[in-house]
Amino acid sequence: MSGSADVLLASAIAIAILMLAMWLFSLAIKNASIVDIVWGLGFVLVAWVTHSVADGNDARGWLLTLLTTAWGVRLATYLSWRNIGHGEDYRYKAMRKHHGAKFPLVSLFTVFILQGVLMWLVSLPVQLGQVSQGPDIGVLGIVGIAFFAVGLFFETVGDIQLAQFKANTANAGKVMQTGLWKYTRHPNYFGDACVWWGLALIAAEAEIGVVGIVGAVVMSILLRKVSGVTLLEKSLKKRKEGYNEYVARTSAFIPRPPKKI
Repeated sequence: MSGSADVLLASAIAIAILMLAMWLFSLAIKNASIVDIVWGLGFVLVAWVTHSVADGNDARGWLLTLLTTAWGVRLATYLSWRNIGHGEDYRYKAMRKHHGAKFPLVSLFTVFILQGVLMWLVSLPVQLGQVSQGPDIGVLGIVGIAFFAVGLFFETVGDIQLAQFKANTANAGKVMQTGLWKYTRHPNYFGDACVWWGLALIAAEAEIGVVGIVGAVVMSILLRKVSGVTLLEKSLKKRKEGYNEYVARTSAFIPRPPKKI
């Protein structure tokens, strides 16, 4: 039986190979934005590598693997559609300009390796939830599936609504504040958090899988305080007229009716 150490090591090796290959590819095409697309696919890789190595509860293993695959493929497909053909993201352009000739090495550590480490941490429920035989999927697992479904709904519908809004040239420079965006400024980030708490709850029924909650916590912190809401809104407040008013009446994360201003 493959234990948790074997699974964690196999996932770490798979992530390291993936991120090193993508770093080399980014140097060849002179575009570090590829890492954003690879982010979702990396979790899919981890799920299937774990599934091939671990021999825990079969039903839970398939559930975690297939749900992670659905989430990762959807995210990668959407980001590919949104990003490919539009050049390098402004964040990486700024880094490239700042570091000059050192950018290739800097990007290896601060972009690709860093995201690889975070990927390994966030994916802990997908890894550890497949290790233990544990009980079959119970109430906690069903609640986790519900969380995942809500999260995937918010991500998918939120992205579609935003894409349709941006496609209308009359909305240029305006703030998206209809549909799900009326109730939360970041339905896609809220959805991401729900997805990973859902996977963590599914994994938590499997003994050591409880440790996977660390992954959901890390993802929530990233989305709420680091690379998600906080970083994006610094830019939006400068670029979008009326964004401060939108902030004043609309929840930053958890959906709720807008405040009356």
